Amino acid sequence: MWPYHPDLLATPVPRYTSYPTAAEFGNDVGEQDFASALSRTDGDVSLYVHIPFCETICWYCGCNTGRANRRQRLASYLEALHSEIALVGRMLPKTATVRRLSFGGGSPNAITATDFVRLFLSLTDSFRLEKPVVSIELDPRTLTSAWAQAIAGTRISNASLGVQTFDPRLQEAIGRVQPLQDIERCTSMLREAGVTSLNYDLMYGLPGQSEKDLADSLAKAVELGADRIALFGYAHVPHLIARQRRIDADALPDQAVRFRMASQGHELLTRSGYEAVGFDHFALPHDSLAQATRESRLSRNFQGFTDDDAPVVLGLGASAISSFPDLLIQNEKNAGRYRMMLSQQRLTGNRGIRRNADDRLRSGVIEQLLCQGKASVPADLLLPAHDRLAPFLDRGLVCWEGDTLSIAPSALPYARTIAATFDAYRQPDSRRFSSAV
Repeated sequence: MWPYHPDLLATPVPRYTSYPTAAEFGNDVGEQDFASALSRTDGDVSLYVHIPFCETICWYCGCNTGRANRRQRLASYLEALHSEIALVGRMLPKTATVRRLSFGGGSPNAITATDFVRLFLSLTDSFRLEKPVVSIELDPRTLTSAWAQAIAGTRISNASLGVQTFDPRLQEAIGRVQPLQDIERCTSMLREAGVTSLNYDLMYGLPGQSEKDLADSLAKAVELGADRIALFGYAHVPHLIARQRRIDADALPDQAVRFRMASQGHELLTRSGYEAVGFDHFALPHDSLAQATRESRLSRNFQGFTDDDAPVVLGLGASAISSFPDLLIQNEKNAGRYRMMLSQQRLTGNRGIRRNADDRLRSGVIEQLLCQGKASVPADLLLPAHDRLAPFLDRGLVCWEGDTLSIAPSALPYARTIAATFDAYRQPDSRRFSSAV
């Protein structure tokens, strides 16, 4: 069992899918910055395509998504997305090659399978795709046989199912009811469609959830043969996400129980043959994510832990974020304004941050700590972080070997908090972030 130090977990911290985080984005970054960054891009590039719609909205969800109950709204959004794909494709130098392509949301299967294939063909026409690894997030409640055919036809190899929990009582409590047979049906369909890396998203810390409930869901995921499992702690922030007010806050497990759940999940999954990837992902040894971990090639971007090492990720769609070595920029969040800007043939990036040399230095240290469990720390960063690191050093959670800071294997749940000691933007008021466990 992991050592429990509640004082070290008291302050919420970012998930560090980027550094600086999106909380530091400002309006002084815009279209011209985006165009300039695109013009300098070459080599390997990854694409992320955002579909901000779901058939139904789950109460716990913090994603930028809306209901797919108005077909005209979906059609208008897709028309704008096709325009953006063509615009960015024209502006991207021909020396840039796409080797990764990811679809997320929302739920990409909130649109029709036919519309998805058209979208895929648009990407093929506009970008130089070189046998890309293609990934997609899916809602198992609305995965049809037509969608399975589209997945097979576009050669999608990686898929992620939003499972969260197999317990019907807990599904009711979070507004996501999906019977076990739905998950079994989708798993079978995806395997037949050629998906070789299948991830299940699961959650702990749900209202009314016990440690046995979590163990049962994890055991079922193992039994169904998920290649990857992402085990996230539910972040209850109703002051930021209004839909979470429908969740009974009084039924949420306390911090000590959440900590035991995270520890229990790690123990159960590693005992079942999964390898730990970072602090909340697990993968079977054959999976590319486990291989990247063993070979110290694991990276982190806006999709979480990944074996993708492309220096540039281009986000397409409303609210999608693009990442360049010296720039992070987010597209217009409002779907109406997003469509209007593209009707004028304008790039929609209008919020972000320029990354200076210090940002890039800190980003490297934070990513190494979270992905490899250790980092070589430049002297310039050591002194400012010294006092913040003292509580972790005193309790044996980290140690120094020359200029290399290493996180002890038992300190995994503190990884984000340890990484935060190198965050120059972090403010005492962190209500916008979630608990580390």
